[in-house]
Amino acid sequence: MLSESSSFLKGVMLGSIFCALITMLGHIRIGHGSRMHHHEHHHLQAPNKEDILKISEDERMELSKSFRVYCILLVRPKDVSLWAAVKETWTNHCDKVDFFSSENVKVFESINMETNDMWLMMRKAYKYAFDKYRDQYNWFFLARPTTFAIIENLKYFLLKKDPSQPFYLGHTVKSGDLEYVSMEGGIVLSIESMKRLNSLLSIPEKCPEQGGMIWKISEDKQLAVCLKYAGVFAENAEDSEGKDIFNTKSVGLFIKEAMTNHPNQVVEGCCSDMAVTFNGLTPNQ
Repeated sequence: MLSESSSFLKGVMLGSIFCALITMLGHIRIGHGSRMHHHEHHHLQAPNKEDILKISEDERMELSKSFRVYCILLVRPKDVSLWAAVKETWTNHCDKVDFFSSENVKVFESINMETNDMWLMMRKAYKYAFDKYRDQYNWFFLARPTTFAIIENLKYFLLKKDPSQPFYLGHTVKSGDLEYVSMEGGIVLSIESMKRLNSLLSIPEKCPEQGGMIWKISEDKQLAVCLKYAGVFAENAEDSEGKDIFNTKSVGLFIKEAMTNHPNQVVEGCCSDMAVTFNGLTPNQ
């Protein structure tokens, strides 16, 4: 059996090989748009990918012990085929994973949130995770079952990040004056951000259960509003070349767009070797 440290290195290598194969098929560079600048580390970058090869076996072992990632999967009964797929694949690389369902599901073990409202599910899941595991895990990764994640690459990205700082990261999107991390690419919170969020969940004026508007806003925007009150701002995660590592599209869509829009740049690659997530996957992908 591979050691935890070997698994970490293997994940990074697999991520590099995976994206190298895509490199032969397409080239996409996603623009980041304009950014807010009231956070000192708004654009977060991973170290150069070559650095992982310089890490000793002892250092990798220590790394695997110091980074504890708790994975939160928000699911619904209609997602059962996707649920099965992620349960058998990437979630096994989380240090701990729990599935939070909108209702009781007999075929898979899950924590029943007793609501179909995604924002309420998210709130309850974060509260459950913080109340039960705040002393055991220092990073919390939330995703949908349409997401494919390379947890080893996530840990590598977090290599020099201090979880006692208020990190809220992933693929950022701007909506008016609000910048938020898209749920489609997965959301990462440090334990400090979890603490701040938990302190606001019981304050309706700052973190309401409902949007308080005529129209309903998405759960990822609701989260950003709450965290903003706590002084926690969305940060875009990138590799050392500035490429996004949390992707809101599937690999197939990247390739399709590359072949259509950049037929003369196919050899330059579509994504980062250190990609953490892709979205929009089917159970067969």
